[in-house]
Amino acid sequence: MKPPPRVLVIRGGAIGDFILTLPAIRLLRETIANCHLEVIGYPAIAELARTAGLADSIRSLEHRTMAALFAKTAPIDEALAEHLRSFNLVVSFLYDPDGLFRASLERVGVKTLIECSPRVQNEGEHASKQLAKGLEKLAMFLEDEHLQRAHFERRREDQVRIAIHLGSGSEKKNWPLENWRRLADEFSAHEVIFIIGEAEEARGVSITPHTHWHSLPLSELSARLTTCTVFLGHDSGISHLAAACGVPSLLLFGPTDPAIWAPPQPWVEVLREESGDLAALDFERVKCAAAQVVAKS
Repeated sequence: MKPPPRVLVIRGGAIGDFILTLPAIRLLRETIANCHLEVIGYPAIAELARTAGLADSIRSLEHRTMAALFAKTAPIDEALAEHLRSFNLVVSFLYDPDGLFRASLERVGVKTLIECSPRVQNEGEHASKQLAKGLEKLAMFLEDEHLQRAHFERRREDQVRIAIHLGSGSEKKNWPLENWRRLADEFSAHEVIFIIGEAEEARGVSITPHTHWHSLPLSELSARLTTCTVFLGHDSGISHLAAACGVPSLLLFGPTDPAIWAPPQPWVEVLREESGDLAALDFERVKCAAAQVVAKS
C-alpha cells in the first residue's frame, strides 16, 4: 500500500501570526487527501494546530539542530536531514531574505519547497489571504469559506460567561485599563473573566473581584475560550484565538486596519477609533456595542 503523502509546514511568529496561518494549513490538509501533516514552530503555539486537528505532529523550531539550517556551511544533523527528506512537500513561512534556509533544504535533498512570505502588507487583501498566496503555485486558493470557519469546537456553557483580554502586542493598541474596569462592572450580573498574560502581569495589572485566567498554556486557554459566551478585546493574538474558537467577539481597533488584521469570522464585530488613538474611543459607544453582542449570543 502506498504510504500517505507527508507535508511539512514551517511557521514561526507570534500567536496572532500563527492563527492567521491556520486557514492556509487547513487548505493544505483538506486539499492533499489523507496526508500526514507536521508543523515546525514554537511548540507552545504550534500545538494549537494539533489541538485543532490540523497537524498530526509538531517539532520545535528552537531545537538545537535547527540552527545549522540558517547558516551557509554549518554541518546539518543527519537525523534532521533524513527527517526533512521524508516529506513530499515542505511549505515554509520563514523570513529568508538571503536564501540561507532554502539553500540548506536543497543541500539535504528536500525536493519540493514552497515559500510563503510571512510579511503582511498593510494594504490589499486580508492577512490570511496574503500569507496563503504562495500556495497558489500549487493551484490552492484560499477562499472566504476557509477564512470564515472556526478551528476549535465550541462548548458553550448555560451561564453567560464574558471573557475580556486586556492586552495586545503594543500599548498603542490597548483601550485604557480603567475603561475595562468600568465595562466589567456594567456586566457584573454575569460571570466576567479577565485573561491576563505575561505583559499584563509585568505591569502589575489586577482587577478584582472578577475571575482571572493567568498565563495559561494556549491549548488550555483555547479549551476554556470555547466555553465563553462573548469575548471582548483588542487587535491581539488572543482575540484571534477567541475568534478561532467560535466565540462571538467585539474587538477594539485603533492604529491597525481591521480589514487586514481583524479575525475574518462573521461572529466578530469591530469598533474602530478612526483617529488611531484608542484612548479616544468613547466608553458609551463600547458599552452599547458590547451589550448588543451579549444580547445576541
